[in-house]
Amino acid sequence: MKEKIIENGIEYVRRGDYYYPNVEVPKKHRQLGAYGRLHKEFIKNHRKGFYSSLILQGKLDEYLYELNREAYRMLNELIDYFAENEGVTEELKKENQMEWVRRMNNIKARAEEIVLDEIVYTTR
Repeated sequence: MKEKIIENGIEYVRRGDYYYPNVEVPKKHRQLGAYGRLHKEFIKNHRKGFYSSLILQGKLDEYLYELNREAYRMLNELIDYFAENEGVTEELKKENQMEWVRRMNNIKARAEEIVLDEIVYTTR
């Protein structure tokens, strides 16, 4: 028996009595943020075929990295938008720090809810 064969454009390697596809996933590891990790768990549990496909194509890390970047970009834009519309300014921070912190925490919580709903826990 041959050690390697090629069928349908796929290389197979013999191990014992069986041939296995010679598949290698590129090893590019990027640091994932919170939203990338949350989305990874979501697709792993709720979109198993899509998750497996990304792993086999070697695109999981890149996909999660881009999703994480998009989520943080959206979060920052929403925080800025809400703060501007609600008058949460540096002046308020100087005058009443506790009020500024309370309002900014509220804005951040609302922005995170939107990001989680529209980007992280969605089936694109």
